[in-house]
Amino acid sequence: MSKVAIVYHSGFGHTQALAEAVAAGARAVASTSVSLIPVAEAEARAAELDAADAIVFGSPTYMGGLSAEFARFKDWTSSRWMQGAWRNKLAAGFTVSASWNGDKHNTLYQLLTLAVQHGMIWIGLGLPPGNNSSTGSIADLNRLGASIGAMGQANADQGVEGIAASDFKTFEALGRRVAEATQRWHEAPQRLAA
Repeated sequence: MSKVAIVYHSGFGHTQALAEAVAAGARAVASTSVSLIPVAEAEARAAELDAADAIVFGSPTYMGGLSAEFARFKDWTSSRWMQGAWRNKLAAGFTVSASWNGDKHNTLYQLLTLAVQHGMIWIGLGLPPGNNSSTGSIADLNRLGASIGAMGQANADQGVEGIAASDFKTFEALGRRVAEATQRWHEAPQRLAA
């Protein structure tokens, strides 16, 4: 059984809804256990993070970067770094903002940097960009064209209903990719030992 933890901050419910989509995608892969961990609970649930085979980081993009709450969690992880607790775990990330661009790449790079500081192995989205031709539409997977992680767009004047269905499917695809990679990562030492 491989273990995937999804640690996230959600200010208005959008990031939580997309974290749940990542979790649904990961759970769709047999023999995968998934933990959803809001950053406010991360310290109390540190043992779950330490026991995970993969950690997916999620933060809304506020003013072109991580939310303050996620940044506090990021700083807290230095205690895990000092112990090497997350070294060689798999990692991935996602973000959402109201703007189609909103400088979301900056948030994903901050999540990537956090992961590699810990000695983790980063997993990108692995989907081609959608909605980038005359025949494309917002119904395409990866409609915002990200590679480093999953990006979502949520209308500022709406709740979860302001997120496109294709974003939910894109985030599910990220969860599946992480779970599948985690299983391959687990199987490799067993194959080598055989």
